[in-house]
Amino acid sequence: MPRPPARPGPTAEVAAFLDKVAHMPAVRAGSARPGRLVFAVDATASRQPAWDRACALTGEMFLATRDLGGLAVSLAYWRGYLEFAATPFLTDGAELARRMSTVTCLGGQTQILRALRFALAETQRDKVGALVLVGDAVEEDVDALCQAAGELGLRGTPVFCFHEGGNAVAGNAFRQIAKVSGGAYAPFDSAAAETLRELLRAVAVFAAGGRTALARLGGPAASRIAGQLPAPKAAR
Repeated sequence: MPRPPARPGPTAEVAAFLDKVAHMPAVRAGSARPGRLVFAVDATASRQPAWDRACALTGEMFLATRDLGGLAVSLAYWRGYLEFAATPFLTDGAELARRMSTVTCLGGQTQILRALRFALAETQRDKVGALVLVGDAVEEDVDALCQAAGELGLRGTPVFCFHEGGNAVAGNAFRQIAKVSGGAYAPFDSAAAETLRELLRAVAVFAAGGRTALARLGGPAASRIAGQLPAPKAAR
């Protein structure tokens, strides 16, 4: 079947998401080290088209952060029967895309909790600036997910939930995960690659250089960032 035409611009929720990111406190300052980001993507059977799109866009996250000290990304994914995997933190966009291209989506239940716990373990070892979750379903206990997301929030690692499709249960869960972690939620249309591109670039720039870098990004993604995220805490 032919795909529906892409939407002309970001939805109100996407705009609110982008606006919110700009008002987040910087995740790091005064460091030449690459920002660290966990990129967790649902690789169950329904996700193959979205997986292919995400694979094609990964390089742009690295390009957007070249002048900010760069970006180190760990790709985490779940699929099949209790299969969960994560790469080392990679600083080469081509290598990340190559690894993604070898993955075939398989039917199975979501394993978002494992992705949250993986990010938590990583940020306890060395600061992770952000966790990105991309998926279309949530089949786990929301309280357990929010508990893990809240722990990430306490350690300053916000979760950015990018929700594909219109599943109301998933949307509610992703919103809660984002809120308790101090992150943000944004839906995106499966046919609108440009929306996902804007979202990934915005979070990559935030993870690499914080709010100041994001303000310099320019374009609608950087100019509308305010809303969902908690305001920066006042210095004492």
